[in-house]
Amino acid sequence: MIAVAGARRFTVLSREWCHLCHDLVAALEPVAAEYGWEIEVVDVDLHPELEARWDELVPVLMHGDRELCHYHLDEAAVRAYCSGFPLESRA
Repeated sequence: MIAVAGARRFTVLSREWCHLCHDLVAALEPVAAEYGWEIEVVDVDLHPELEARWDELVPVLMHGDRELCHYHLDEAAVRAYCSGFPLESRA
């Protein structure tokens, strides 16, 4: 359900009706584009196991099993995380 930690893909645990969720994704989009990362949005209401775990904590920004921030984008933390991510081989 949540992306593999090695992939350059953020997962946002979200709800369709959640304005904070939409705000976090909108704020994340330019940062993700700058670092070449994808964004996957997962609606916790469609996955009972995620809803049971995350419920009122959404939005949650994840990379693999690592929680990077929730409720609001911590841009400085996300940029630091992306900067420390191993470079991808282009060979």
